[in-house]
Amino acid sequence: MIPEASINVLGGPLAACSRDPLTGYFRDGHCNTCTADAGSHTVCAVMTEEFLAYSKYVGNDLSTPRPAFGFAGLKPGDQWCLCAARFLQAHDEGCAPRIHLAATHERALDIVPLEVLRSHALDAGA
Repeated sequence: MIPEASINVLGGPLAACSRDPLTGYFRDGHCNTCTADAGSHTVCAVMTEEFLAYSKYVGNDLSTPRPAFGFAGLKPGDQWCLCAARFLQAHDEGCAPRIHLAATHERALDIVPLEVLRSHALDAGA
């Protein structure tokens, strides 16, 4: 698996999303992607209690630790590379978390319109 070019949704270099917890499809701290990443883990989001509860409700429990997989579980304030479709679904339901545009991969735009991403942006000047 070869990661695609590391370009963010603003056209610049892809910034790191999180190293603690270590995130990304490649677990490299960035929301990099490739053709094998069917979920498009490309949106760098800051977890909230509301989003974590929503994600668990729709079948993706991100808050429960899974020691067998080396996963400590996420808590509010953690940054994580979300699947673009899950982010859009949460947006449509009114519970999308805030995001970092500079750390969100340009491939997220295949699924989420830039205007939607901007409406949840934490980045200054986004």
